[in-house]
Amino acid sequence: MDEPVSKAQRHRENLTSEMKAASRVTIIGMILDAVLGIIKVIAGILFHSQALLVDGIHSFTDVASDLVVLGVMRVSRQEPDDDHPYGHQRIETFGTLVLGSILIAVGAALAWENTLRLLEGEADIAPGWPVLLAAALSVAGKEWIYHYTRRIGVAIRSDLIIANAWHSRTDAFSSVVVLFSTAGAMLGFLWLDVLAAVVVAGIIIHIGWKFTWDSVKELVDTGLSPEDTEMLKDIARQTDGVRNVHELRSRRMGHDILLDIHLVVRPDISVSEGHQIGMQVVGGMRNALENIRDINFHIDAENDEDHLPTSERLPSREEIRGTLTQHVGELPSSTRLRLHYLKNKVHLELFFDTSAESTILTADRIREELADYSWFGSARVWVAEPYVQEPGA
Repeated sequence: MDEPVSKAQRHRENLTSEMKAASRVTIIGMILDAVLGIIKVIAGILFHSQALLVDGIHSFTDVASDLVVLGVMRVSRQEPDDDHPYGHQRIETFGTLVLGSILIAVGAALAWENTLRLLEGEADIAPGWPVLLAAALSVAGKEWIYHYTRRIGVAIRSDLIIANAWHSRTDAFSSVVVLFSTAGAMLGFLWLDVLAAVVVAGIIIHIGWKFTWDSVKELVDTGLSPEDTEMLKDIARQTDGVRNVHELRSRRMGHDILLDIHLVVRPDISVSEGHQIGMQVVGGMRNALENIRDINFHIDAENDEDHLPTSERLPSREEIRGTLTQHVGELPSSTRLRLHYLKNKVHLELFFDTSAESTILTADRIREELADYSWFGSARVWVAEPYVQEPGA
């Protein structure tokens, strides 16, 4: 029979597997980018295609971004440690931000250069037919690596790998532009090459901005959508034992979701029952959103939003026992004292065992003795009847 695998061990295995998959697809893409970049730059120079030359430079930026992805993925998939108890996924978010910035910079440079060429009318030599072959090869190669990379990114839930896949597709878009503009230029419309390059540069900028802005929102702890937040609150409210939910905060770390929630329960239940209610809420929320990583729930006996929260200056158990001893005498050692801190008052419950040969206090006497204390709310006294075993039982 197989040994059970702990949650921590399973998480470590998942991190290792994800890192290997991300590294493999990125290295394959990087080799492809380097080969295509060399082909396009050489063909662009030899056969008079400025567009293909710029497209080749774009491919080399893909190589640089692949190196960024390799480094970031290796760090972001490390296990949590003392300095990073929630893990290192935010490094992946930062890497996505860098990658988006690279896309914006490359797109802006391409747009500026080709806009100047369009305005100045520099295009005067039609490119040769090998440019068409190089562009077609680039389209096929980059479209294949896009689908492969995106499939891996979705499988390992990595926004960085998905972003890198789209970076590959922008290179395919550029090559499509080169393909059509070269055909047009060979037919005599030389300006088509430059105009189409400007359009593709705008697409590159748009994609880069999307990834950059999404990363910024995550880094500043933008929460879930109002719809998802309300759905999670409804799940909590419908859980048996939950009276209300008065706070739910969320944030993202990579693809994972982190939640903090305050659950209002009956004030007279046990600590263990309150914790069990919280665990049932956790189970319901995880079933609704599979990428929830951590849920920290806080059990409240009252709704802090309806009135002032209970003051931390109320007396402690030791202080209340001392006050009782001062006014009514020493309590029997078997006496259990239960305290309820509600609405800035302390409500007392005393449980006596009748087997103790001691005076049994009454609730009325306790109320009388403690009536002048501003923190005193109420008192109840319980007496446990001795258990008598039936004959023959």
